[in-house]
Amino acid sequence: MASYDVIIIGGGPGGYVSAIRCAQLGLKTACVEGRDTLGGTCLNVGCIPSKALLHASHSYHEATHNFTKMGLMGKSPSIDWKQMLSYKDDVIGQNTKGIEFLFKKNKVDWLKGWGSIPEAGKVKVGDEVHDAKNIVVATGSEAASLPGIEIDEKIVVTSTGALELGKIPKKMVVIGAGVIGLEMGSVYARLGTEVTVVEFMDNVCPGMDLDVSKTFARTLKKQGLKFVMGAAVQSVETNKTKAKVHYKLKKNDKEDMVEADVVLVATGRKPFTDGLGLDALGVALTPRGQVATNDHWATNVPGIYAIGDAIEGPMLAHKAEDEGMAVAEVIAGKKGHVNYGVIPGVVYTAPEVATVGKTEEQLKEEGRAYKVGKFSFMGNGRAKAMFAGDGFVKLLVDAQTDRILGGHILGPQAGEMIHEICVAMEFGASAEDIALTCHAHPTCSEAVREAALACGDGAIHA
Repeated sequence: MASYDVIIIGGGPGGYVSAIRCAQLGLKTACVEGRDTLGGTCLNVGCIPSKALLHASHSYHEATHNFTKMGLMGKSPSIDWKQMLSYKDDVIGQNTKGIEFLFKKNKVDWLKGWGSIPEAGKVKVGDEVHDAKNIVVATGSEAASLPGIEIDEKIVVTSTGALELGKIPKKMVVIGAGVIGLEMGSVYARLGTEVTVVEFMDNVCPGMDLDVSKTFARTLKKQGLKFVMGAAVQSVETNKTKAKVHYKLKKNDKEDMVEADVVLVATGRKPFTDGLGLDALGVALTPRGQVATNDHWATNVPGIYAIGDAIEGPMLAHKAEDEGMAVAEVIAGKKGHVNYGVIPGVVYTAPEVATVGKTEEQLKEEGRAYKVGKFSFMGNGRAKAMFAGDGFVKLLVDAQTDRILGGHILGPQAGEMIHEICVAMEFGASAEDIALTCHAHPTCSEAVREAALACGDGAIHA
């Protein structure tokens, strides 16, 4: 048994970042993690491995579709699926070992095992009970499913199983047109799988700016993905090698079915707090099963905090990291802060989609007067040279003050370019501020400046 200033339960992006920050602030810190490796869902079976497969599949697509256009001749590469998975696993290993190194460097103790809170100020790991002045719940989330669907991680899989398929399927049905479904569907579509996406709502990535969502869907359709929108999945029927997905269309109650070798259930995620003992402690939960916290990430039980996917807000690794650092500051007696109005979201397909701040639909609902500045990547020289002219940059600004309220990018390197808009919003910048800032030529980022110019007198290259 040991005594700590802080014990963080969960070694994912929120937990491990919080642990390192606590240690940097002079707190004696431990992090509880039951997996054999640190990094949580994100590094082990989420963000990192999926991006490895997205990169590999995009490289294959470039080699088979665009190399000859650039004079790169020769036999097209074949796919060694086993080697691709090995590459993915190597990427995971490099990242998880890196966190172990950071723990040692910052003198954070890794308490290996699954944690529970038998009482306030105590954390149990295995048979040992440790004292903690402060406890941070950073246990993340798990895949959510639908009633009547049995997950076996072989034929009917979550994102975890989709990263470990024994072979590339001929046909895949993706239930849910959110970020995870579209990213993994995109991976397999590039590798030759016939992918059908079944979505309950009428648009992909519900909640995304509608202008972006509609264009994004058209782009994915051109890449070969099929969509069945406004469809409620009724059941998934499986045998040893195949599955049948039965669904009903909302508009006319017509029932239909689609067959597949693999069904990916990508209907979102839910907080994972099983086994912590929160009920017995009297820790309040929200109606959706999230841990309820105040503005300082504190629960209703003194000394117990919660962050990341376990609490309200977007289930994003970087949101959890921000909260992890902020709660460390609070525990250390400083001022922790997260600006929830400037948290970017990215879909790592090709083209990428990146968004931050308000959508046009939200501004209309608020009755706020706004202007739109938009610029197509077809007017960007660098994007055209990369065969990436699809998409656009869209800025939403206050009609009176020109202050940036939201930014939405569908196009090449969108996930990198969105941060210029994030920084501008953090500083309360106007579109004119971006428009007056010199951007290197030729870069895709020039499209952001052109969109800013379009908020004023007009873009130059439109």
